[in-house]
Parts: sequence; C-alpha cells; structure tokens
Amino acid sequence: MKTQTLGTTDIQVTRLCYGAMRIAGGWDKAKVDAAAIERGIRILESAVDAGYNFIDHADIYGDTMSEAIYGMAVERHPDWRDKLIVGTKCGIRFEDEPPGTPHRYDFSGEHIRWSIDESLKRLNLERIDLYQLHRPDWLADPEEIASAMLDIHKAGKVRYFGVSNFRPSLVAAVQSALPFPLVSNQVQIHLLRLNTFEDGTLDQCLEKKMTPLAWSPFAGGRLAAACDDKAKLPQSEYDIAAVARLRPLLADVANAYGVTPLAIVLAWLMRHPSKIIPIYGSNRPEAILEATKADSVDLDRDNWYRILFAARGIKLE
Repeated sequence: MKTQTLGTTDIQVTRLCYGAMRIAGGWDKAKVDAAAIERGIRILESAVDAGYNFIDHADIYGDTMSEAIYGMAVERHPDWRDKLIVGTKCGIRFEDEPPGTPHRYDFSGEHIRWSIDESLKRLNLERIDLYQLHRPDWLADPEEIASAMLDIHKAGKVRYFGVSNFRPSLVAAVQSALPFPLVSNQVQIHLLRLNTFEDGTLDQCLEKKMTPLAWSPFAGGRLAAACDDKAKLPQSEYDIAAVARLRPLLADVANAYGVTPLAIVLAWLMRHPSKIIPIYGSNRPEAILEATKADSVDLDRDNWYRILFAARGIKLE
C-alpha cells in the first residue's frame, strides 16, 4: 500500500489502518482461550502480510485482550516493534471497575498515567506511536490532560497524541493547553453517517493538519448489503433505503475501476483532502486483503458526488 504522513509527525502510515478491536473474538477475556489467541495472532499476521503497517487498538477492546494478543504476536514477530505503527486509546471505564463505580469516561491525570503503563505491558512495547483519548470526558480539564501527556511524553512512553470522537471545540480546548500538536481525531465516518462533513470536524482536521481516522467505515456491517446483495439488510428503514440507492451505483463504479464495491466504500472516504484513513477491522483474511485495493482507486469528483447523493437521498441545495 501507499503511505501518507500521520498528521504533522514524521511517521509514514499506510492509507488503511487495521483495526484490532475484534481479534479477541469477544468482549469477555475469561472466554479468550488458547485457540482464540492463536486465531487472533493469525488475523494480525494476515493484516501485516496484506501490507498494513498501522494497527489501531484501545485498552478496552476485547476486555483488554486485543492489546494482549498483539503483545503475544510481537513476541513471535519481534521485527514488528520497528516495522509497525501502533496506536491505542484510553479513557473509557466500564461499570463496576472497580466495584460500585458507574460507566464513565475518565481523562484524569491519574487514569491517563496508569492506562499508558498498562497498555505498554499488554502490547509488549516500550513506546506507543499514537496515544489517543477515547470518548470525551464530560469533566475533561485541558490543563490536567496536558500535564499527564507531557509527563508520559517526557518519559518516552508516547511519540504523538491524538483524540477520538472529539467535537472541534474540545479539540481546540485541549490543544490550547499543549506545547505540541494533536495529530489525529478518530471519529465515526461512513456513508450512513456524514455529520463530520458538516459539523466542523473535517474542516478542523484540514486547518490543523490532523489526520482523521475513520472508525467503522462500514457502519458496523450495515453497509455490507450495499456491497453485496446477498448480505443481510440493515434493520432501520433509513439504512435500507440508502442501501437500495447505493447498491447499483457502487457496483457500477466498482466495475469502472476494476475493484469491488467494498474497495469503493473505502476509496470514497480516502478521496477527501483531509486524507481520511479508514480503520478496517474484518477478521477474514480475504476481506483484509480485498480492502487494500481501495489504495489503487483515485475516485473522480463526479463519482464521489454521485455516491454522496445516493447516501444522503437528496442532492445539494
């Protein structure tokens, strides 16, 4: 795959990121046995073999086991420490962790400092390339966040920082307290969720040269039926209508470019000038490889807008 610069950093990452959220096979680490671990390692190997050099994690994925499985894979493939770019996230805390506490988001300095050490241990790494604050803490204090980021940066535990699911105003507030730039905003962007094109998120990424990382580019599987008429239809009437409009168009555009509709869905995101990097998280090796063909598609403006209109159901005003 081709590479691009991650934000304002000196890091070159592939134009697709492999999302490791599902490699543990579930969200209960008590159920992740030796077979599940081996399966997860093989999935990661498939992504690396397909050409991905950028891997997305979060401390909560697989109930911490996604990071742990990656760490076991690194033990088997020590060259990955230098070969691959690893991002992970912190800040989501589940109910009863510890007992009696509610589900909440936590950007306290104490939690950020503790979380990075735990992720480093699980990932079997000495340093994280990209460390992102996960879902916005309603009690986020930019000065406290900046203090924690500075501490772990000076300690050599993190190269660069980003955020995830942040509204532009909170990005600006946190950035105002930092002496270095935030380099990414990981947000949900796909053909059934277009708000980032209108709410200032992508505009801010363009202005600040932050890289948008698009999680769930297939809408949690809801766009599968737009790419394959044998796939199960989504449940909502809005999504079904969008799929009906998108399916023939994606097929026609894919045929014109000599790829599959799956690749066109990703290429549509990658066409934006903010240089969106879709996070693709299939566990199927053939799909992991198929997605890389999006990198060869330079979608023209007319087809980009045709796909937009089909997704929206309306043309521009």
